Amino acid sequence: MEYLTLAIEDRVAIISINHAPANALSSAIVEELSQAFDQIESNEEVRVVLLHGEGRFFSAGADIKEFTSVKNGKAFVKLAQNGQSVFERIESFPKPVIAAIHGAALGGGLELAMACHIRLVTERAKLGLPELQLGLIPGYAGSQRLPRYVGTAKAAEMLFTSEPITGQQAVQWGLANHAYTDEELLPKAKELAAKIVKKSPLALKSAIELLNYSKGDSYYKGVEKETVLFGEAFDSADAKEGIDAFINKREPVFKGE
Repeated sequence: MEYLTLAIEDRVAIISINHAPANALSSAIVEELSQAFDQIESNEEVRVVLLHGEGRFFSAGADIKEFTSVKNGKAFVKLAQNGQSVFERIESFPKPVIAAIHGAALGGGLELAMACHIRLVTERAKLGLPELQLGLIPGYAGSQRLPRYVGTAKAAEMLFTSEPITGQQAVQWGLANHAYTDEELLPKAKELAAKIVKKSPLALKSAIELLNYSKGDSYYKGVEKETVLFGEAFDSADAKEGIDAFINKREPVFKGE
């Protein structure tokens, strides 16, 4: 794999995202994540998965430059459906998945983190869904997962303002489990994983299956609708303006078109 490394330590599979400088979540990384989970699922030695980012960030968002190569909204819908499928697999994966988040988890990066069963963060980490700043909306089920963790009102605030929250706030809001210093994050994540690997794999698989029943039919209908609106947003003039403004590091001017 080009952008991910996979190592196994003490029955814990450690997946590291390594796509400098921001670990932007490109379609290639999403595909490699799918491949990595294929390997892990068939490996009986692995009991827990730990996901983190190398360098400065967990993942600072989607690969916006990649968006410029997407031809139209229909292609954008397929991009969303693929990401949703991989992230749904992570959330329903039969082995516990822990995200260790430092630096930033934004946009697609936060959507990936929210698909993990447990999220550990650094106190100063930034977590957010800034897609509306680009004239877009979340496309990897972020619009449906975020309110499940923080409630509708706080999810609305995060989406409407595009402003991230800190790791400490994420814990207070229910988006993350625990916040640590930068130095503590990975050791604490491995410590938690070590506790989990002692549990029965069959019981863990059953617990994960039961937790996923909490999502319900409306969740999946919302996810399906998200892909449709994701494609419509991409075809809009506002999205073109937002993406161009991001690439050229200027403030976008949206006209509602």
